Amino acid sequence: MIDLRSDTVTRPTPGMRQAIANAEVGDDVWGDDPTTRALEEEVAELLGKEAALFTTSGVMANQLAIAIQTRPGDEVIVGEGAHVMWNEAAAGAALSGVQFAVAGQDGFFTADDVEAAIKPRLNWLPRTSLVCVENTLNRAGGRVFPQATVLAIAERIAPHGFGFHLDGARLWNASVATGLSVKELAAPFHTTSVCFSKGLGAPVGSALTGPAALIEEARRLRHRWGGGMRQSGILTAGARYALAHHRARLVEDHANARHLAELLSGPAARAAGIFVDVHKVESNIVNIDLDVAAAPVVDAARDLGVLISATALRRLRAVTHLDVSRSQIDEAAAILRRAAEACRAGHE
Repeated sequence: MIDLRSDTVTRPTPGMRQAIANAEVGDDVWGDDPTTRALEEEVAELLGKEAALFTTSGVMANQLAIAIQTRPGDEVIVGEGAHVMWNEAAAGAALSGVQFAVAGQDGFFTADDVEAAIKPRLNWLPRTSLVCVENTLNRAGGRVFPQATVLAIAERIAPHGFGFHLDGARLWNASVATGLSVKELAAPFHTTSVCFSKGLGAPVGSALTGPAALIEEARRLRHRWGGGMRQSGILTAGARYALAHHRARLVEDHANARHLAELLSGPAARAAGIFVDVHKVESNIVNIDLDVAAAPVVDAARDLGVLISATALRRLRAVTHLDVSRSQIDEAAAILRRAAEACRAGHE
């Protein structure tokens, strides 16, 4: 099967497996796991933050960031379709007692949009306390949030004293796409989460970075939520290997995504009822719009050898990663056209 559902489906490479097998470990709850400590120090330095905390998932990293920068009843400003609101099982409400206010459109928002979303300080209104930016934007098809806009938002919210969090699950991709370092991209934010199990191909894990005092509070809360780990070096060895060996190759995933978009944007694809805006493909995600329901196309593609996900009634999402080659992209494009044609014919 050619698996385009997500870049989370990757399997450890032989080199990564060897690094995991050879990992030096200790009890991380006691602070004794040297591999985990080394990863946290490395990530903090890479992102230009005082400290970092390894977490089992990006959801945990994001939710820790929300919890340590808000109080129950607060409101968090996010972009349309933000992962923290859409894809984290309502954890903001369940764990931190916050609600979300949506600013802008399609994941993007400006400083003016933020200003318009801020609630007046009246005792019957929720208190705005945190702004979250996602980069790259998952539901918008892996597009990059402009850094100039980030800087403008940071300047606008500074007088309010709000927290500023970056959901950087695919920040590595944003760095490759823009040529800006992850440190520069993370600089305006108080806290930043990054993921090792998406484009970098590690089997497990994310990290939350920020000021040492906030990260220490996040460490305590992680334990309360059941996220304290013992010999976590088995996991963090894979993440360290990914950082060292898989960041540079992200350009291949971006090139493959662009190639897939081009194959699905020509006359043959349009004849099959497939529509892709190549200009919106900026990293490793391709949004594929259809003129029929997406769910039957997903089923038909699976029967033909391609796994892909539906993200809306008539939209598919394809994600390229290190386990998909250029030749498989060619094959996948042909299969998706056949699947769409078959569903279109059945619908007619």
